[in-house]
Amino acid sequence: METRKVQVTGGSTYTVSLPKSWATDNGISAGSEVEFYPEEDSLLLTPRSVSERTEGTLDVSDLKGEQLTRAVMTMYVSGFDIIALEASRISTDQRRAIRDAVQGLVGVEVLEETSERVVLQDLLDSSELSIENAVTRMRLISRSMLEDAVTALVQNDHDLARDVIERDDDVDRLWFVVSRIFRATLRSPRAAKELGLPREVCFDYHSSARQLERIADHAAKVAHLGLDLDEVPDGVADGLQATHEDTSAVINRAMDALFMDDPDRATDLANEARESILDIDEHTGDLRELLRDLNPAEAQLLGLVVDSLSRSADYGGNIAETALQKAAPRP
Repeated sequence: METRKVQVTGGSTYTVSLPKSWATDNGISAGSEVEFYPEEDSLLLTPRSVSERTEGTLDVSDLKGEQLTRAVMTMYVSGFDIIALEASRISTDQRRAIRDAVQGLVGVEVLEETSERVVLQDLLDSSELSIENAVTRMRLISRSMLEDAVTALVQNDHDLARDVIERDDDVDRLWFVVSRIFRATLRSPRAAKELGLPREVCFDYHSSARQLERIADHAAKVAHLGLDLDEVPDGVADGLQATHEDTSAVINRAMDALFMDDPDRATDLANEARESILDIDEHTGDLRELLRDLNPAEAQLLGLVVDSLSRSADYGGNIAETALQKAAPRP
């Protein structure tokens, strides 16, 4: 850390010198322009940014399948607008993995394709993306997935179960968008200013989006289990639906608290969400007692369903904890 004394020039202008090493490393010299970003009692200074699209190159010679797909997604989340994938020869399997990655990302298209190079481009304007809208969309999809997964299970509706599984990809795409936006705010105060949100709030939304993505994963898991189960006994079906209703209420209260501007009301809602998890623990305990009367294979699969509902409630509790931190007074 370096310190500088604030001086007054011209009788009314406050000035402070920049550390020479920092200025040199960032290409700052006499006549250069810098940008200031006020954040409450802090003032962030950066070299003036030029609004150019960032390009990144990745050698994919040794990557294939899931590794290559994840590598492309990582480049996207890291903030690259143009991603060049290069190798001495890009195989058919590698192209298939790249297409899988493109389909899993919002706004990304193939810009150029040769035998040695595939170039991807993000066509969305990141400054126009809203992290709050993305998280809200994740909330709606993950909640509907969980509801439909339980319905498909108790009604033995395999078509609905498959639809739930497909919707998990929609949540994943939104999760990558949220991660990309959040990482941009960490790199540049300009990104946070364009969003109109403090970086702490962006962190809260990112943390909560991760919980929603996990809830969607468990909904997809319940749907998969539903495909392997036949008719669910009435008592167990009623217990699963009651547990789902309580779990959904936890998630709802937690998300309402997260988006609420009134800190006192947000705190009350978040605490209600956390406390209601105890009711779910009671439901799951009763359900596990009922499962003991079933055949072992069926009991095992339904036990996994109960576990997914319980974990989803816990993820809702994590969102409530984030909402409490967001509503807490600032030091």
